[in-house]
Amino acid sequence: MKAVLTIGLLILSNSFMIIAWYGHLKFSELKWFSKLGLISIILISWGIAFFEYMFQVPANRIGFKENGGPFTLIQLKVIQEVITLAVFAVFTLIVFKTETFRMNHIIAFVFLILAVYFMFKK
Repeated sequence: MKAVLTIGLLILSNSFMIIAWYGHLKFSELKWFSKLGLISIILISWGIAFFEYMFQVPANRIGFKENGGPFTLIQLKVIQEVITLAVFAVFTLIVFKTETFRMNHIIAFVFLILAVYFMFKK
C-alpha cells in the first residue's frame, strides 16, 4: 500500500512540477498572461511548485525504507525520474500538440523502464 501511495503522490507532484516548469510556455498564449513580466511568471511558477512539494515531500517520507517504506533512496530517485519523464511526455502530447514522439523517444523510455528494473534487481 505504501508503494502505491508513494507512486501516486509522485505522479501528483510531478504533474505540478511540469506545469510550473513548462506550463508558462503555453499559458503565454492567454491574453492576460502574455502581458506579465518574467518576475511575475517566476512567482506564478513558484506558487505552482509549492504544490509539487506538498506531494513530493510526503511521497519521499512515506516511500523511504528507513521510514518504514518499501524503497531505498536510490530506488525512490529512479522512480521519480521515470515518473517525471512519463508525466512530461503526456503533458507534451496534450498541451503542446505540435510535438511528436518518434521511435528514438520510445526506445529511450524502454531503457528507462529497464533502468528501474535493474535498480530493483538484487
